Amino acid sequence: MDFSDVSLTALRVLRAVAEQGTFTAAAASLGYTQSAVSRQIAAIERVAGTELLERRRGGARLTPAGRVVMRRATVVLDEIAATARELSGLPEQTGTVRLGWVPSAGADLLPHALAALRDSDPGLDVVSREGGTPALVRAVRAGTLDLALLASAPPFRAPDNESPPLTLQTLTERPLRLAVPATHPLARGEYVDVADLRGQRWIAGSSAGEDRLMGVWPGLDERPEIAHTARDWLAKLHLVAAGCGLTTLPASLIRAVPPGVRVLPVRGGPQEQRRLLLAHLPAPPSPAMTRVATALRAAALDTRTPGPSS
Repeated sequence: MDFSDVSLTALRVLRAVAEQGTFTAAAASLGYTQSAVSRQIAAIERVAGTELLERRRGGARLTPAGRVVMRRATVVLDEIAATARELSGLPEQTGTVRLGWVPSAGADLLPHALAALRDSDPGLDVVSREGGTPALVRAVRAGTLDLALLASAPPFRAPDNESPPLTLQTLTERPLRLAVPATHPLARGEYVDVADLRGQRWIAGSSAGEDRLMGVWPGLDERPEIAHTARDWLAKLHLVAAGCGLTTLPASLIRAVPPGVRVLPVRGGPQEQRRLLLAHLPAPPSPAMTRVATALRAAALDTRTPGPSS
């Protein structure tokens, strides 16, 4: 095996497939054809003498050998990027942390943490991007994210089945809430009984990178009537304010609720808790990652959930 024959293009393609989860999505992210991606993966696997990706019906994931190659490839690709910056006259980026986050973290906790870091650690560079939990987990595994804020719902299983398990820390655990038009009859009380949710019209949609339907109260014993679908949380809330239906809401988004919306707890049925997790690979975090994690934990304590909105 002579791994010196592996091209940087093949390493970039392998990282893209590992992060995106499918050959098709990797090709789109790189601007390649799917056949070009397949050829690059075949070439690197020939050199490795083994499969680096397990092809499954739902996509592709790294094999144990693939994880070894990906861990080393991430170092190589990062060094190449640093060399390019230095040659172009840009200052070397030191203390950079790549952070991924689910949409519910972006309304309150993340801005608080980043603002605190600007004051306490101005030399620290945090580069972040939004995504759904499955996509963020793949990015952490692929080495393109250092830390990720993930969403978790009961029964609170691990975010993936890969080995070794990701290191996870629960930052918040808060109840799911219901967003109701202020003019709706359900808005008159201080809570909503789950039995009163039968026959309601819902505003729903998939979270970024996820197929799971979000916006309908979990466990209803009827097929819900979906009046409108939207991926963006703010769009959902403005549709609620316009009287177009109801939607569920993570408690972390209560501060972003526009006028015309009441946010209420739901009683009856199982407790619907939602966790926000901080995830990283099981290797010891760098000092920069530790400082970002500390700021996120502090922000989680500072952004306590207010009561039901009016």
